[in-house]
This record gives sequence, C-alpha cells and structure tokens, in this order.
Amino acid sequence: MIELQGLDHVVLRTTRLDAMLHFYCEILGCQLERSLPPAEGLIQLRAGAALIDLVTVDSALGRLGGGPPTQDGRNVDHICLTIAPRPQAALLKYFDRHGIEHSEFEERYGAQGIGPSLYVNDPEGNVVELKPLIE
Repeated sequence: MIELQGLDHVVLRTTRLDAMLHFYCEILGCQLERSLPPAEGLIQLRAGAALIDLVTVDSALGRLGGGPPTQDGRNVDHICLTIAPRPQAALLKYFDRHGIEHSEFEERYGAQGIGPSLYVNDPEGNVVELKPLIE
C-alpha cells in the first residue's frame, strides 16, 4: 500500500506566461523558486509547501504535452504526490503486481528538493508523478 503525504507540485501549461506569473505571484503571492533557460520553458513558483510549475507550450518541455491548452485540450501536464519513503524496488513490484504501467525512477526537482520519482497514469490518462519524501 502507498501512504500519501501530500501534493508536491502541479504543472500547468501556458501560452500566456506573463499573465500567469502576474496572477500566481502578484495576485496569489507565490514566490519565484527556480527557472530554467527560456528554451527549456520551466518556471517554478513556491506555493506554501508545494510548487506550481509553469511550462510554456512553445518550449522544449511544453512541446512534449502537445498543442496549447484550449477548452478541449490538455492544460495540466501532471500532478506530483509525495508518498512515504519506501524501497524503490518494492514500489515498482507493487505497480507491476497491480498491472499499472510505470516509468523508472529518475532524479527530479520538486518542492522538497531533488530526489527520485516515477510516473504512472490514472485511468483517465492523467499523468501522476510519485515522489517519496526525502528523509
């Protein structure tokens, strides 16, 4: 069984980066946490204990998610949930036993810093990243 601990981050795709930064920083009070070069297209905002990642759709990362967000298109790239620490091999076996396709673990940056995480898809095809809490 997986023990959820909370939300680590959510990744929003955008064609209106300046407006999104204004809304999340100036209106809601998020703080700039980290940004990658514009060609890569990722800006991470601190939202309490979690992060809100903004990805421009015309960047290298943004193109991976398809076309721009629309009423009928995809806007949320993925959500990331923190889970209780668990051996990676045990977690992979858990998903295999339940017939859940998964990625391999990779080091990624999240609200708790750099650490291992993996991706799974929910039944609707939404991408869910699972990131064990850093001990």
